[in-house]
Amino acid sequence: MKFMQVIEYETTQEEKMSRLMDEWMMATEGRRTVTREFHTRDREHPRHYVDIVEFPSYEKAMVNNALPETRRMAEEFRSLCEGEPRFVNLEVIDEEP
Repeated sequence: MKFMQVIEYETTQEEKMSRLMDEWMMATEGRRTVTREFHTRDREHPRHYVDIVEFPSYEKAMVNNALPETRRMAEEFRSLCEGEPRFVNLEVIDEEP
């Protein structure tokens, strides 16, 4: 069953966040289990972001989470956020085109 994680956060450090993600993508090439990711910004609240990350399954998401590069990235990610990010873990029960 597909699994999606929604990460909601606020930051004024968009450029640093973007570099952090680019570095993580390069460092985990061929090993990460993310199948798709959307990085979005709230039009009405420009410091508010929502990332939607898709995985083939919850188990594959946990494999991704266990990567040392993911753990390092998560620590730095939190340091760039204003407050604690909010994580919503979703099992996909239906998908329409």
